[in-house]
Amino acid sequence: MKLLLITLASTLVFSVFAQQTINASITHGGMQRDYILYIPAVYDGTTNVPLLLNFHGYTSNANQQLFYGDFRPIADTANFIIVHPQGTLDNTGNTHFNVGWGGSSVDDVSFTSALLDTLISQYAIDVDRVYSTGMSNGGYMSFHLACNLSDRIAAVGSVTGAMVSTTLSNCNASHTTPVIQIHGTNDVTVPYNGSAWSGGIPDILNFWSSYNGCNPTPVIEAMPDTDPTDGSTVEKHSYYDNNGCTTVRHYKISGGGHTWPGAPIDIGGTNNDIDGSLEVWKFVSQFNIYGVIGACESADVLELETTPYVVYPNPSKNELTVKGLSEELQDVELITLAGAVSLEATLNAANNTLDVSAIPAGNYLLKVGNTTLSVSKVD
Repeated sequence: MKLLLITLASTLVFSVFAQQTINASITHGGMQRDYILYIPAVYDGTTNVPLLLNFHGYTSNANQQLFYGDFRPIADTANFIIVHPQGTLDNTGNTHFNVGWGGSSVDDVSFTSALLDTLISQYAIDVDRVYSTGMSNGGYMSFHLACNLSDRIAAVGSVTGAMVSTTLSNCNASHTTPVIQIHGTNDVTVPYNGSAWSGGIPDILNFWSSYNGCNPTPVIEAMPDTDPTDGSTVEKHSYYDNNGCTTVRHYKISGGGHTWPGAPIDIGGTNNDIDGSLEVWKFVSQFNIYGVIGACESADVLELETTPYVVYPNPSKNELTVKGLSEELQDVELITLAGAVSLEATLNAANNTLDVSAIPAGNYLLKVGNTTLSVSKVD
């Protein structure tokens, strides 16, 4: 009977926290502030998990960022919660986050802190592993938090974003802050070498490598040009500190524009040699607010433990696309949580779509080789 009660309790906990996309809001600064929360299927509420803030770009919104800078398939295996805050309208009527330019009076730093308080009160969150990332204005916001909410942010990632000049010259970070910057050299929206209001990427890397006590000269590695048709190539720049830890990393996309690498939606000029979401998570997840988790030598092991596959859309109504397959045929199985095989297929890079239209709605495990990912089917 005791075993039965324990099993029933575990089932109830899973049913409460199983994979969810939640639209919610808090009241802050006299305004309703909306956000979209993603809870992965593997979350059960019994263990504290990391939290990733994922900020949208200027004129964009939380829903677009959820799909475009998509971390959900990674969260389904790595077990972390994602929150996508919604920006407010600036004085020109465009959605934004106030990072210190444009005349906005919205206190988005205080809003973020209040949002963290709310989520920590509702979910099992590891307060030492709160990360921030975002696209464009969302990247600026992540750096803004690293400087102005330092005691709550462990590490940050910026994709096509930068730092406004005032934040760069008046940063109040209180601890070593690992940063990853992904940026294209042909970005005309946020110029790689800076502008009158925005710091250049080299300046930002110099600032953080100095602040974190890193060697100012990075180790540069050319990444494989896996998609020679995308018009761009990638270099990985790693800045090492005296302990051999990499706390600053930069993916320099030569020929890249104002886009998220590896995004499921190609808006033109997207680099496909790397997956921006995967690289951000692989990097930031190595750290908590006190520094690297474990020995520095473990960093490469942590990267290898991250799944090479990305599945989208997730949840899905009709089709699941598996990104990251090789040219060789691979067996793929869709398995219920009870262990029954619902669907079998053989896929590869050229034929990477699984038809799930005929199976019942629910949570499943997608097995690709030795990798298992959590996916959901909706009606």
